[in-house]
Amino acid sequence: MIYKEGDILVQDTISEERVLIVGVELGTDTIHIDNSMDELEELVKAAGGIVISRLIQKKDSINTAYFIGKGKAEEIKNYCDELEITTVVFNDELSGAQLRNLEKIIDKKIVDRTNLILDIFANRANSKEGKLQVKLAQLKYRLPRLIGFRDYLSREGGGIGTRGPGEQKLETDRRHILREIDNIEKQLKEVEKVRSIKRKKREDSDLPIVALVGYTNAGKSTLLNKIIEMNDEYNDSKQVFTYDMLFATLDTSLRRGKLPNGQIFLITDTVGFVSKLPTHLIAAFKGTLEEVQYADLLLHIVDASNEDLDIQIKTTYHILKDLKVLDKPMVTVFNKIDKADINNLIYDNKYVDKKIFISAKDEINIDKLMETIEENLPQQFKQVTLKIPYDKQNIVNYFMKSYQVDKVEYIEEGTILNLTINHIDLQKYKDYIMN
Repeated sequence: MIYKEGDILVQDTISEERVLIVGVELGTDTIHIDNSMDELEELVKAAGGIVISRLIQKKDSINTAYFIGKGKAEEIKNYCDELEITTVVFNDELSGAQLRNLEKIIDKKIVDRTNLILDIFANRANSKEGKLQVKLAQLKYRLPRLIGFRDYLSREGGGIGTRGPGEQKLETDRRHILREIDNIEKQLKEVEKVRSIKRKKREDSDLPIVALVGYTNAGKSTLLNKIIEMNDEYNDSKQVFTYDMLFATLDTSLRRGKLPNGQIFLITDTVGFVSKLPTHLIAAFKGTLEEVQYADLLLHIVDASNEDLDIQIKTTYHILKDLKVLDKPMVTVFNKIDKADINNLIYDNKYVDKKIFISAKDEINIDKLMETIEENLPQQFKQVTLKIPYDKQNIVNYFMKSYQVDKVEYIEEGTILNLTINHIDLQKYKDYIMN
């Protein structure tokens, strides 16, 4: 049950990690503070905490020493004592000095938005590369804040903001942490070599790649699972994890799909985006996001039922711009139309060109989506040599009519054709390709 006490919202519940979330409202904010705080609450939930209360302060500028005012920090201490708060989470990234100063006044564990997201990443990453990337990002984040982290890590037993590199490593000197960073970066280079080999094999298969991108919890994994269900023969029913929670997916999931025209394609899920996602956190999942850079088509999945869909669309757009992939074909897929009025969606058309409305959960317009993928995949071609048996002359006639055939040769087993064909025919007539 949620009720009000003064100017703050209070949730009457009991949890091992009871959280107060704190935000500062500036006149320059692009996203409404209430919506941003709602998102922060979902992040806390994803990290395993329960938000007991929230507090918002209006300010003209950020306090360099305390982020909020010193008086407000003392007020927060009182809230924490009254509501038995164990952790205070701020809606922005804090400096080492701010963390240290706030911790001294409030006398509770202080976590900022960046550390909270890193904490979720640390808890969700499953692959070796994902775990290394998270650990590297955490060490780089914590290095300039080492003194502040010593203060509360030595006192708190764990929980939100403390997953990943342990207390012992963070208590060592700066040079040791730098050596650890260097070691992880070397390991990541080795993992990157393996990934490059795997990517080369995919490229050699000549299968087009479709990447699902978009805001976290927009329904990318649910959509991927629907496509997997449609193509059990290729995927052995290996579905990806889905949950109604921010950052449910962190590691790359690559599956096969089949277009209405019979062409096989690869489809990959990616880590979801979120507002105020620092550049170094994007870099932390370079391996996952690299799939976007090698994709032939992007499907930008949008939660049509979210009132902040315009902000979410712009957030994704700007991250894709940072990744330098806006030159790729992209279709905006408005998902969850079972929960939205598609005639009253408000968004800036500047960021939306080709679009389609679906519900992955209720399987609405999934067939139309597959047709849209087929229409928007750039046609790819490959030079091949085909050996067509003499009893299949209709195939020879088809190629002679449809393509510029470079060479024709007649041998005892059939007709040899040397030409360049598209991916659809490559898949359709792959049994006739000479190795």
